[in-house]
Amino acid sequence: MNHLYYGDNLRVMRDSIASESVDLIYLDPPFNSNASYNVLFKAPGGERSQAQIEAFDDTWHWNESAERAFDEVLTGQHSEAAIMLRAMRSALGENDMMAYLAMMAVRLIELHRVLTPTGSLYLHCDPTASHYLKILLDGVFGPASFRSEIIWKRTAAHSNVYSAFGAITDTIFFYSKGQTWTWNQLYRLQSANDILRRFPSVDPDGRRWRSENLRNPGVRPNLRYAFTASNGVTYQPHPNGWTVNIEKLKALDAAGKLHFPTKLNGRLRLKFYADETAGIKLQNIWDDISAVGAQAAERLGYPTQKPVALLERIISASSNRGDVVLDPFCGCGTTVHAAQKLKRRWIGIDVTHLAIALIERRMKQAFPRIKYEVHGVPKDADGARDLAERDKHEFQKWIVATIGGQPYRGGKKGMDRGIDGYLHFRDAERKPQFAVISVKGGAIKSGDVRDLKGTIEREKASIGIFLSLNPPTREMEREAAASGLYETGGMKVPRIQILTAAQVIDDRRPQVPFGFTESLKKAERESEDDQGRLI
Repeated sequence: MNHLYYGDNLRVMRDSIASESVDLIYLDPPFNSNASYNVLFKAPGGERSQAQIEAFDDTWHWNESAERAFDEVLTGQHSEAAIMLRAMRSALGENDMMAYLAMMAVRLIELHRVLTPTGSLYLHCDPTASHYLKILLDGVFGPASFRSEIIWKRTAAHSNVYSAFGAITDTIFFYSKGQTWTWNQLYRLQSANDILRRFPSVDPDGRRWRSENLRNPGVRPNLRYAFTASNGVTYQPHPNGWTVNIEKLKALDAAGKLHFPTKLNGRLRLKFYADETAGIKLQNIWDDISAVGAQAAERLGYPTQKPVALLERIISASSNRGDVVLDPFCGCGTTVHAAQKLKRRWIGIDVTHLAIALIERRMKQAFPRIKYEVHGVPKDADGARDLAERDKHEFQKWIVATIGGQPYRGGKKGMDRGIDGYLHFRDAERKPQFAVISVKGGAIKSGDVRDLKGTIEREKASIGIFLSLNPPTREMEREAAASGLYETGGMKVPRIQILTAAQVIDDRRPQVPFGFTESLKKAERESEDDQGRLI
């Protein structure tokens, strides 16, 4: 079964993920002390909506949590990680970077615990903290477990660079848990120019080939033997020996795959044909996968979104069908999307309800028959009430995102103008329209519906949606009904609609004339392309 968790990944891993149960981990833990990442939504016309909400703030500060994380590492079982983290604190002091490293160190230790003995970890980062993270990885996994430093060219060029070199790459560190690990060799397709360059010789039948030596790279006395080829010439081996035994060499000769030297003292070589190669073995510079562009079909508006092709490559190289893939900072869900597409099992963890709702919509649209279990989000009315009491803003984001809306929070506290979200759709003439959403997680009254009616008129919205934790009163229902109907193309829907959290959990959704439900159906029809488009 696949699993999606809302919550702090450290707690989730400790409480819910068994040791040596995960085959592959990919993580992209953000750090930028001056930035907050926002989810930007688009209206049906393609333009960016003015609504934007804070998805997560990746600023880490030195506080009690950071101090506790630091202490856990120092008093734990990973002595090498403790030594390195202590040295970093001596050099850096107590600042945002050190807080980030302490928080990451305790999480890397947990990630090491949940990996199977043949499992691998890929950590994606930029130059802000990559050098420090490499030191931590060496401390947790051991220097001998380092496999590759992959450089991903994520963009072509930056023109606004005047006093330094343009930053167009990210770094991905690849570590294995043990000294044997799952590995599937990947290849890049060869272009016509590649083939001409790499296979300069041509047989009479047009097959292109190059010659390779038959010298064994090691000293193999058992492979030292004289060989009389089909041309009648006897060839002596290199002092190291041949690369193959005599039976294999005879078979290569019979298949016409030996290249006979023109010089009498020349060495016998192997003919390696272009049409027999899977391509060029993948190296550690990846410049053939573009970032998710502004017009890309898979683009969700998530600022740190990685392309599905990048995760498909990592998952294909270091896991097999049926293996478990974990992303502890899963954001908009690209890792779990790629894992599902490649028939792996998956676990995704994120600290915001918005991200979980985003992933759920993405996965259901891309894979309509998918089955997975969600943990930490409301599954019944009591769960919704608990969330509302613990964090009203998370309750708002959860319920708005669950109905397919765009959560909104104004720039200043109290400046949201009575709007907690938007829901975009199209009318019968395919013109963009929108509904305003109001959320109440506590006591409600008929005046709330009248307020929403005023918001609809002020914002020139077509519909108003009232989402509440508690059931509406009869007076509220009468007030909503008195607001009339919105009509387009012969279809009529209530201008003000009231839904409770229990109804939302039960898959009740707002009534909108066109566009929203059509977009869902269109996404399902296109699921074979695995684009995972959102509305």
